[in-house]
Amino acid sequence: MKKLLVAFSILTFFISCSSDSGLERIPDKIDYSVENEKEITDYLTKNNLTAQKTSTGLHYIITEEGAGKQPTLQSNVTITYKGTLTNGTVFDQNASGATFPLSKLILGWQQGLPFFKEGGSGILFVPAHLGYGSSKVENIPGGSVLIFEIKLISVN
Repeated sequence: MKKLLVAFSILTFFISCSSDSGLERIPDKIDYSVENEKEITDYLTKNNLTAQKTSTGLHYIITEEGAGKQPTLQSNVTITYKGTLTNGTVFDQNASGATFPLSKLILGWQQGLPFFKEGGSGILFVPAHLGYGSSKVENIPGGSVLIFEIKLISVN
């Protein structure tokens, strides 16, 4: 029994150390919270903006109050939006209106859109942990702060 255990341990060691085991190493999640907070506050200062901040690190500005319903996580929302990085690079936009189930969107939108009322607009400053984390998504680098200019057209 002891010999079998030793043989198994040695075999496991060689398999785990093998570079051609066919398994890819999943990158560790990186915490960008400190860097993202500085990036957001620097952006706000540079652009003379004042934002509210949630306990999760989301910053938001309501630029137009709106008068309609406020969405919940169970709502479908129709919005227009423009997504940029803090350097001004536009990575996504929809000016004609897109409808999404709020529960299927990134955490930053799930947490931020309930501050909006139908007809209202504003800006969400989404740190990486509420966006795409350390993953690169299309032309968005991992760890990025996402800025979304949003108009909430309707809560469906």
